[in-house]
Amino acid sequence: MEGRKISACPRPSGVRRVVAKKRPRRGVDGFVNSVKKLQRREICSKRDRAFIVNDAQERFRNIQLQEEYDTHDPKGTVLSFLKKRSKIIEIVASHDIVFALTQSGVCAAFSRETNERLCFLNISTDEVIRSLYYNRNNNSLITVSVYATDNFSSLKCRTTRIEYIRRGKPDAGFSIFESESLKWPGFVEFDDVNGKVLTYSAQDSVYKVFDLKNYLMLYSISDKNIQEIKISPGIMLLIFNKASGHVPLKILSIEDGTVLKTFNHLLHRSKNVDFIEQFNEKLLVKQKNENLQILDVRNSKLTEVSQTEFMTPSAFIFLYENQLFLTFRERTVTVWNFRGELVTSFEDHLLWNPDCNTNNIYITCDQDLIISYCKADSDDPSEGTAGSIHISNILTGKCLAKIRANDHSPSEDCGCCSSSSRSCNSRKRIRASGVKSTVSEALEDITALFYDEERHEIYTGNRLGLVHVWSN
Repeated sequence: MEGRKISACPRPSGVRRVVAKKRPRRGVDGFVNSVKKLQRREICSKRDRAFIVNDAQERFRNIQLQEEYDTHDPKGTVLSFLKKRSKIIEIVASHDIVFALTQSGVCAAFSRETNERLCFLNISTDEVIRSLYYNRNNNSLITVSVYATDNFSSLKCRTTRIEYIRRGKPDAGFSIFESESLKWPGFVEFDDVNGKVLTYSAQDSVYKVFDLKNYLMLYSISDKNIQEIKISPGIMLLIFNKASGHVPLKILSIEDGTVLKTFNHLLHRSKNVDFIEQFNEKLLVKQKNENLQILDVRNSKLTEVSQTEFMTPSAFIFLYENQLFLTFRERTVTVWNFRGELVTSFEDHLLWNPDCNTNNIYITCDQDLIISYCKADSDDPSEGTAGSIHISNILTGKCLAKIRANDHSPSEDCGCCSSSSRSCNSRKRIRASGVKSTVSEALEDITALFYDEERHEIYTGNRLGLVHVWSN
């Protein structure tokens, strides 16, 4: 999942928005791409969908715990709180390298080829890395950090080519957006869909848009009345401070900042706004204890969804390929279309985290599968305190595969020993590869999850700072 917004001083927010990773472009002609999408829609049949389901089931069949990496390095820094074990909060993988970021701010890079730790990305002893972003435009990793010398108050960004990290030279990168003062409530937001970066300098109330390919500034927006900016494919929605009975809105071109439309949306004066979201030409507005409003900004057509059917979620994931969006509320996930209709309710899919931690969720590039860390079957005592990883079809809600503790007994691993035996050859090979955790232990308290679609491997991180590799 892309579309990451990193604040200089993050605080819990009412609604979080995450943009699903876009499919890599096959061509540059937008018209051709649109025609291909229509063709895919027209030729799609039940047989094709059945093949996709079977393919997914085969990909995740017999998936097992293969490797274990440790981010803990008690001697690597002078900051005492970085010497303690800390949970994994973010995992990114690219070109056979797995990056794991801990809550304490330590980021380690591991090689899937040699199964060794390549390096730590903290290039100074007072650096606390807050977030990672893989920039596919120039094959580099962007780290967003704060520093002790600055009292951890300002975000600093650095880009490092993957090849340098592979060589164990994380200090070969360079700083970007150095001219920006990113102190609270300043932020930097990476927009993978449009290939842009949005920064906000609270010091002078200026938003700036940069090109992700070369980090050159494209234009700036200066207006103290802007409350928030939402980014969608090709456009930006500027949400201004609420006025009497309405909220002023403005839609800009993401490429050059040209104003495309200015309008007001009527609101109930005495009720708080739960969220305002923009998805292409659709505007989603929800006020407390009111119906969800879906406005088509092209023709002002308004669709309402009863508040009893659509309750305010704590997070969104927008699916640009399918023209759908996912909502997260408590431990459940649902899929909606922009006619206000419920498309999917997932079977056997109760998320582990009640706070809708989207770091424990991965959406594939084709936006057909969701991989989540879920509650295991509470009726099965063999699960213990471990959760399970569920792979589900987004359009049907069907659970296609699971990784569970009781599915990885010695007898099921290789078929060469009984369930009571502990001398299985395959189990010995796993131990020899450096895995110290049992499958049950690896499935406990997973705090981050990532799926490498090229290698067909799932990476999970836990509260102990360990990264586990699941593969078939």
